[in-house]
Amino acid sequence: MSGFRWMIAAGLCSVSAGWLLEAAGVKIDPKDLQTFADAQTLKPATFHKITPDQLPKPFATKSSANFGRLAPRPANALPQAPPGFKVELYATGLNTPRQIRTAPNGDLFVVESFPAAQNPFGGALSSNGDVKIFRGNQDGKPAEVSVFATGLTRPFGVNFYPPGPNPQWVYVGNTGSIVRFAYHNGDLKASGRPETVVSDLKPGGNHWTRDVVFSLDGKRMFVAVGSNDNIDAKGDNQLRANILEYTPDGKFVGVYASGIRNPVGLGVNPTTGEVWCSVNERDELGDNLVPDYITSVKPGGFYGWPWFYIGNNPDPRKSGAPPELVGKVIVPDVLIQPHSASLGLTFYDGTQFPKEYQGDLFAAEHGSWNRAARSGHEVVRVPLEKGKANGIYQDFLTGFLTPEGQAWGRPVGVVVAQDGSLYVTDDGSMSIWHVSYGK
Repeated sequence: MSGFRWMIAAGLCSVSAGWLLEAAGVKIDPKDLQTFADAQTLKPATFHKITPDQLPKPFATKSSANFGRLAPRPANALPQAPPGFKVELYATGLNTPRQIRTAPNGDLFVVESFPAAQNPFGGALSSNGDVKIFRGNQDGKPAEVSVFATGLTRPFGVNFYPPGPNPQWVYVGNTGSIVRFAYHNGDLKASGRPETVVSDLKPGGNHWTRDVVFSLDGKRMFVAVGSNDNIDAKGDNQLRANILEYTPDGKFVGVYASGIRNPVGLGVNPTTGEVWCSVNERDELGDNLVPDYITSVKPGGFYGWPWFYIGNNPDPRKSGAPPELVGKVIVPDVLIQPHSASLGLTFYDGTQFPKEYQGDLFAAEHGSWNRAARSGHEVVRVPLEKGKANGIYQDFLTGFLTPEGQAWGRPVGVVVAQDGSLYVTDDGSMSIWHVSYGK
């Protein structure tokens, strides 16, 4: 349970002005919460809250194309964390490291989606991806590295089934399929060819990642499938921009939630069992529109794409919403700085971090292109109270830009290790970062 709680300020009666947030002994007035922010100005431990009423009108600013080249990581540059935390470079020289998850025996499974030379921000995508295992931490470096599986098709998601201490399978989300490998605790290499569980995920279009998670009871499998494009201009979005539900053997159950433009990262809250997702919202409406978001996912819920955003705000470029969806759009739990490109997420179930972090959520903000000043390029913490968010998030790991504002790092996945520390993949510097507390 998070250490955040709301308190009434003495002598104030207005809810908007009269509540103080207390976090780790520090009281924060809501007026001090930041809303929109640039990546270069981010500082660890800063709190943000963006609410629907703060959103600008569409086209309030020009649509920017801020692609730019990644800068080399400056010598000795490290991401910055709040006081008491230590950040170390765990591994580097990887090939586009993306999703990362911890096996029950403590091994780190890291998906390398394609060769580093074909990073998606600079050209065509290769089909040759793999899954690597990083074992142990010996003087800050992995004690052993092994290729578990290779020859995959733009893989992203990876997970273990059944849930619990003795999985029998490793599932991998290729861009057009879900496959699984037989597995026993401690295996460093897949012992046989993969079995295709789901074969008909649409691989084309702009959003190719496919994350995969399981319900706590192991009876349901959830797969994230992003839209084909920005605002459904190209069509062919049937069963896209959704979270899909299957049985673990691959039988299609139905659309679990819809209208989610690009739900890249999935997670299941280990306390409540709720499915959560981390979403890249649409582009080309302005610098501070539309917020990306992190949210619990309501079964059968509709989140707006392509006709609406953040509630019932209509996208002026898209008309013809089905009447049964008008007024039905769910507002996400936590709105993130627009164009942050929110990717992998994890729930903190370790004990190494201070008590107020227990049960909170961490998410990687990759950084995107459609903003004049860069946003994202950080890892954020979302405080949860009994599994619920109050719209606030905190900058946790920052500093992925040079002093001149060029990006050298792009966080993708974040996971809690067996010892309660965090590991973060970074496909900008092609590295894995290790974040520990009190060491």
